[in-house]
Amino acid sequence: MPMNKPHLEFHTLDLSSGWVTPPGYPAGIQQKILASDIEETKKVGGRTRLLRFEPGAFTTKPFVHDHWEEVFLMSGDLIVGNDEQGNGGEQFPPNTYACRPPGAYHGPFKSVAGCVLFEIHYYDETQS
Repeated sequence: MPMNKPHLEFHTLDLSSGWVTPPGYPAGIQQKILASDIEETKKVGGRTRLLRFEPGAFTTKPFVHDHWEEVFLMSGDLIVGNDEQGNGGEQFPPNTYACRPPGAYHGPFKSVAGCVLFEIHYYDETQS
């Protein structure tokens, strides 16, 4: 069954509201969903979101999921591969990008000064 994100023309985003901590993420990391029709239990659809880290926020375990993920670091810094105490890893500046297939382990993540990521998650519906 094909899913459809909503048709949205250019509009100003309210970046002062609508941020929530995603399930399984620590405090200090929030998402703002821009468009979504994703149904993870059915493995269909996609989601476009902004993800922001407050300064010093970090995750402690690698992530793995069953959908594609594309990530663009819009602003701030992002450290990839820190330990459970938030130490170590490789730091990336703005205008860096990642594209991950389903099943790819990635992270943990940290931001020293805070950051905003633009992310697209989607299922390859030809594989369903």
